[in-house]
Amino acid sequence: MTAVDATGTDLGRVQRRTLAVLGGGTALSGLGVTIGITLGGLLARDVAGSDSASGLGQTAGVLGAAVLAVPLARISDRSGRRAGLAAGFAVAVVGAVVTVVAAALSSLPLLLAGLFAFGAATACGLQARYAAADLAAPDRRGRDLSLVVWATTVGSVLGPNLAGPGADLGVRLGLPALGGGFALSALVFAVVAGLFLALLRPDPLLLARRLRDGGAGPVTRPQRATRAALAAVWADPGGRLGLTAVVVSHAVMVGVMVMTPVHMGHAGGHEGTTLRLIGLVISVHVAGMYLFSPFVGSLADRVGRRAVVALAAVLLLAATALSGTAGPADAGQLGAGLLLLGLGWSCGLVAGSTLVTEAVGPEQRPTAQGGTDLLMGLGAALAGVVGGPLLTLGGYGLVTAVSAALVVPLVVVWVLGRSGTGPARSASAVVAPQQHQRQQQADGDADLQDRVEGR
Repeated sequence: MTAVDATGTDLGRVQRRTLAVLGGGTALSGLGVTIGITLGGLLARDVAGSDSASGLGQTAGVLGAAVLAVPLARISDRSGRRAGLAAGFAVAVVGAVVTVVAAALSSLPLLLAGLFAFGAATACGLQARYAAADLAAPDRRGRDLSLVVWATTVGSVLGPNLAGPGADLGVRLGLPALGGGFALSALVFAVVAGLFLALLRPDPLLLARRLRDGGAGPVTRPQRATRAALAAVWADPGGRLGLTAVVVSHAVMVGVMVMTPVHMGHAGGHEGTTLRLIGLVISVHVAGMYLFSPFVGSLADRVGRRAVVALAAVLLLAATALSGTAGPADAGQLGAGLLLLGLGWSCGLVAGSTLVTEAVGPEQRPTAQGGTDLLMGLGAALAGVVGGPLLTLGGYGLVTAVSAALVVPLVVVWVLGRSGTGPARSASAVVAPQQHQRQQQADGDADLQDRVEGR
């Protein structure tokens, strides 16, 4: 029997359509985002004339994704996922255009401002995974979330390989070669914004709320709602592990990945050949990030989120060891290391995001998710900003060693969670409200699953 709500909406069909639209949009956006990932650090290095500045370009983009995650989440909270995602990609279009202008003017401040706004596309790509979970049944939440992450594979694997053609386009347009790729990104982001505005209907978040609260009006948000939502996540043992997994996995991934193109650039040789090798290695890395995410999501649903988080830690440590011992010309070893890096990121992000989503009730989820992405981006920005100086000080090996050390907090939280220890909490102030909140969440999830499955 097909499930319908009180207005006659076919809920199963809505979720399938939502996944299709989100998947198509994130696939296209991945194309534009990874062009920026590949070229941002190189462009900052060329504009500033220093390897130490190479991390600034990537850091600006990562910081933009972090800072913009909260206002975009607030837009989604107030007006739905469609409005939040479309607004974010519109900001990314502006950022890509400003980056092109900055490349033409050779202005580092303007370049960093453009890359900051460009980061909105990354924020939207990450928030799209949460939109996939809005109408998902609890026992399929990890899988549905991972399907949208997986959709990014198409554009993200192709994107780095457009670095060369983008450079040719830049030359034909009279721009610096590295600026051409960002012109392609601007066009892609404009198409994605239009796609979400036109097709993400009905809005999955607004529909999920209507199903759970019976059509009640908008929820009034307290002051400092983001801080309160993050506190609720941290007070839950699963949420604490999920938040740590997301932040650590992303910081380690960014810390290693953004310095890899700069490290490979020291190999010498023809610039075009070097760019193609860099594009190939980054493509392998991105394939590791996204290609296996449906398997990761299903694994998280079947064997548990904690087990997949443990796997993430092992993969991240193996990746830093393998990459850190590779020379600039060792494209094969770097590719293998970055493949493991991407797999570790995928395990941490999918399992961690699912834990964060399950740690709070539906009324707090968008705010908690936006706050999680803020912390995730700030951690990655810090990893990116120190990458350039670390590379100058001790080489690529030092970059990977410091990145490996970031995994230690994740291991500690995992072990403490397994042993049942953790931050002391007042039973009257925290435990009882958390138990009540989890019961409300469980009741809401069960009701949603019954509606979707037609029971």
